[in-house]
Amino acid sequence: MTILQTRVQEIWTILHAMPEVGFAEIKTSAYLAAQLEAAGYQVKTGVGKTGVIGTLTGAEPGPTLALRADMDALAHMVDNQECAIHSCGHDAHSAIVLTVAEEIAHKGISKGTLKIIFQPAEEKLFGAIRMIEDGAIDDVDILLGLHLRPIQEATLGQATPALYHGASYVMEATLRGAAAHGARPHLGINAIDGAAAAVQAINAIRVNPVIPSSVKVTKLHAGGPASNAIPEQALLTVDLRAQDNATMNELLKKTAQAIEAGAATVGCQATVNVLGGCPAAEYSPPIITLAKEAIGHVLGCDGLLAPITTPGGEDFHFYVKHKPTLQVGYIGLGADLTPGLHHPAMTFNKDCLPGGVNILLYMVDKLLGINKSR
Repeated sequence: MTILQTRVQEIWTILHAMPEVGFAEIKTSAYLAAQLEAAGYQVKTGVGKTGVIGTLTGAEPGPTLALRADMDALAHMVDNQECAIHSCGHDAHSAIVLTVAEEIAHKGISKGTLKIIFQPAEEKLFGAIRMIEDGAIDDVDILLGLHLRPIQEATLGQATPALYHGASYVMEATLRGAAAHGARPHLGINAIDGAAAAVQAINAIRVNPVIPSSVKVTKLHAGGPASNAIPEQALLTVDLRAQDNATMNELLKKTAQAIEAGAATVGCQATVNVLGGCPAAEYSPPIITLAKEAIGHVLGCDGLLAPITTPGGEDFHFYVKHKPTLQVGYIGLGADLTPGLHHPAMTFNKDCLPGGVNILLYMVDKLLGINKSR
């Protein structure tokens, strides 16, 4: 094992042993900040609440390149107790990026600026927004990220140069009717009838079938303990997915209209709110080309996969939505990951970690120039 291989696995072991959920990554951020400081970075903590940014400046003027890693774990119920588990590989992402940061600091960069961004709360889909609000990418020209992939998408020794996440949003609607006794339904407006009509209207939504998308009701709450009382209120939750942002915008508009119109058919009024979500991936062709080159160099031609499309969401894409001039790339790294992301028993082959490190090192070298003399 090389020093680099040993180091990335050592970091992963430390991070994996202290999982913390979004905006509560206190020990995680303290550890990452301390390691960056020890490597020689100028470090800023408390960015976006618990985020960490390290900055390294090159000898000559040049672009500002940022490497971003998420660092939060997920909350799971295990044996009837809630606990934090790194079931999405964020500990691996942070271990890879920190190892890259240390290696580059040891050698130095020829030009430009390297920023290391450890972002909180990706799973809450607010972490990137908080980092943006605190100015994390104000001076950034190029942003790179990566994510472990489940075995169904990529195996150990494989990687994709572009992982195309879809847009993902959650909508909530409150439908209001009028309460009445079950024996006198003509005196009330049943909110359940309004919800049923809204569900049927949602199921009738059509957008371009060439673009993968879906919209479906995932929660419906109405009625109380009395079985002979007509409820005046119903609450709907809707999950929306689309592979591009234009289709998502159309879905959001049509879903709100469907809920309001469906509820109105029985005399209910609907109040619709978008609770949150994240946009679809939009990448820069030159960065994808560089990622292909890096993967081919590190993993060989057999390890280079075509771009992968996934319906999953990722708040990384808020960065380019906020700053459209940003050049962005996002690599999917094969790791023999089973049984799946967000499963409490998720596991992967740690031999993937050095590959992730070397792919990013190759890209940083091409963009900023890593000194070879040290």
